[in-house]
Parts: sequence; structure tokens; C-alpha cells
Amino acid sequence: MRKIVLVAAAASALSLAACSETAETTEETADAMAADAEANADAMVEATDDATAEAADATEEAVDGAAEAAEEAAAEVTE
Repeated sequence: MRKIVLVAAAASALSLAACSETAETTEETADAMAADAEANADAMVEATDDATAEAADATEEAVDGAAEAAEEAAAEVTE
């Protein structure tokens, strides 16, 4: 009877150790996923900032071009 209790206790200890190891792995995985999500969010913000700056530059160039074209057209009309 004593051997059965010892075997049962050993099995419980092994399963507890396995659960502990699984919990540790799960925590590491969650930490890695959180770090990846943060890195992706940072990259997305940077890409959005870059795209916004490029769009602003293109808009400014288009407005400048339109203003020049309007000035040229006005100059031709007055000639």
C-alpha cells in the first residue's frame, strides 16, 4: 500500500512539474507575441508617418504647379 501511495505522489509531482513547465513556456510565448505586436505597431506608425509626409510633399508640389500654371495662363491673357 505504501508503494502505491509513493507512486501516486511521484506521478502527481511529475504532472505538477509538467504543468509548471507548460505555464512557463506559455508565459514566454505570450511575452514574445507581445513584443512582436509592439514592434509591428511601431513599424506601422513609422510607415504611416512616412506615407503622410510623402503625401504632404506631393500635395505641396501639385499646388505649386497649379499656381504656376495659373500665373502663366493669366500672363498670356493679359498679353
